[in-house]
Amino acid sequence: MRWPAVVEGGGLGVAAIAYVAVDYLRNVSSTWHERLQPVLWSFLAIIAITRVPFYRHWSSELRAALPFVASMVFMLSTLLFEALSVRSVTAVLGLDWHSKTPPLPDPGQWLLLALNEKLPEAVVEILRAHIIGLHHYLMLFIMLAFSVLFDSVKAPGLGLGARYMFTMAIGRLLRAITFVSTILPSARPWCASARFRVPEYPHIWAQKYYVPYASDANAIRQIIHKDVAYADIGNYKVDYRPDWGSMTFLADFLRPTPSEGSTWYGLLKKAGGGCNDLIYSGHMLVAVLTAMAWTEAYGGFSSVFIWLLVMHSAQREIRERHHYTVDCVVVIYVGILLWKMTGFIWSAKDKNRDRRLSKLDKIHSRLVQAAKDSDMDEVRELLIDVELSSQEYQKKGPSRAMWLFAGVTIFSSLVIVLLAFTWTSDG
Repeated sequence: MRWPAVVEGGGLGVAAIAYVAVDYLRNVSSTWHERLQPVLWSFLAIIAITRVPFYRHWSSELRAALPFVASMVFMLSTLLFEALSVRSVTAVLGLDWHSKTPPLPDPGQWLLLALNEKLPEAVVEILRAHIIGLHHYLMLFIMLAFSVLFDSVKAPGLGLGARYMFTMAIGRLLRAITFVSTILPSARPWCASARFRVPEYPHIWAQKYYVPYASDANAIRQIIHKDVAYADIGNYKVDYRPDWGSMTFLADFLRPTPSEGSTWYGLLKKAGGGCNDLIYSGHMLVAVLTAMAWTEAYGGFSSVFIWLLVMHSAQREIRERHHYTVDCVVVIYVGILLWKMTGFIWSAKDKNRDRRLSKLDKIHSRLVQAAKDSDMDEVRELLIDVELSSQEYQKKGPSRAMWLFAGVTIFSSLVIVLLAFTWTSDG
């Protein structure tokens, strides 16, 4: 079954632009947004479902299912560790430190403010506009993965999804290790007091090892010389410790208060983005990995469009002071390098090329002899043999088990799409 060139060629790029444009209508005309969004999603879902019976790579998808599930479990584990780390670095110094510590000097913020004075007002308004958010990048990747149904992207789609989640998990893990290593003040000093109910004072560790040496130059010289926490701080201020059973040790990291509920998991769900600088930006990591996946798997003008959206997101993160400039600069090259390192999971490159060349080398003499004898049937059979050596080939249609797998995969994917759209719709 052949589809129009617009679907096979630039259709995915058109769909991506249409999705972003229609969703942006919520800021321009909520009426048109409410009308067009269901139409667009229904159209995309229908054409995807109608392609399922003609998809020829379900056996590849089946082989990629286990790495996909493993990558998902790994990513969820790293997100749990990240949530614990976010709450910990926000809580350890107390609310007083967050409200009294000024933001770091950021030349990137200065540059954007200067450009506001030089650029035309229309350009500045475009830069300020909330064109794209976290959930948009996730949905763009899901659209990319589903495009294997149209042979726009190399199968398997689950393999591409596994690489995306595995790379995301590695990036999140490195991010948590990075921002836990050195605590930086937020670019929004009011954030912690508005979102968290942790104690006002520092944790016992910070009372002993940080506070006495935080601002006194002589004290800093002394601790460098002695290499011992010598200051006598008197009686410690002790934190509230809930009874969480075997997880009570987390109280030292989460610093709960009696009004925040009785479960440690409830605290982690409130962690959100944290309220000190989390180097590097998690939102930008999603954006960069989506752009890298799109560039490798699909390419074309739409990849340029995605990267322009990434740059727009970066300057908005800095402009709105969600992150410092360093957070957005670092995540770009970290995301690119991580994506390049995980090509062993899925790659758009033709890995079967060497296999075909090897097969051709083996039958070279037979192929030459058949050509000399003008035996076109023999030539054709030999070339077919070369092609089948590197491709999936099925003389029979898909089995019932394969159709069951296909149905479960499509249903699960649609559920993941709906959950991702719902849980991240607020950014």
